[in-house]
Amino acid sequence: MADEEQNEAQAPTFLRCAAEVARLVGINGGTVAKDQRARRLALAVRRPLLERATLPEELLAPLMAAAVYDPDPSFCRWFVEPALYAFGRRRVRDALVEYLRTGTDAERAGAMRAWYCAHLPLRADRSPAYAPHGTRDPGLDESQTAVDAWLEALLHLYAQTADPQMHHRIVLNLPTSPEAYPPHLHELLEGTVAAAGTHPSRHIRAWAVEVGQTQ
Repeated sequence: MADEEQNEAQAPTFLRCAAEVARLVGINGGTVAKDQRARRLALAVRRPLLERATLPEELLAPLMAAAVYDPDPSFCRWFVEPALYAFGRRRVRDALVEYLRTGTDAERAGAMRAWYCAHLPLRADRSPAYAPHGTRDPGLDESQTAVDAWLEALLHLYAQTADPQMHHRIVLNLPTSPEAYPPHLHELLEGTVAAAGTHPSRHIRAWAVEVGQTQ
């Protein structure tokens, strides 16, 4: 029992992830009630993260963990956005792909929420991470390989899970145009469409029909 309690105490939570980001940024969470502390910490670090031209390498993993564990899809961008500017879209998306491949179901759901935020447009007037005159290394944001890996991981996950809720989350993240998938994924896509076509959920069946109509 003691081991179980210790493991639970050490398990990642949004509060622990937000607190780690705050610690690395140098912000003290103060004496806020526990049920409010995580969101207060997220709010406290939002501006300092965006105002810095660079972020230390050690912040990337905590930022992505906080984004994944944030239960509110409206606010996980507070962690994703500064990571996009400081580390680039490619590394942010690579990190989310890894959560999708190896994470728990809760982490996978969080990665899907954060993936939406990873599409945020980057603007030179939004962050000093841009060099003078709005210049930026384009290699930081070239992430097509990560997008392809994300699609592949989603298709494999659909086949691996029997959870209808996870199936629903997956199809919400899958394009309906086959042209959005690289050629080597077309066979896997066809298998997913066939399975989705007989799914109990009418929303998932509708996705399969829409994909089929565009093939």
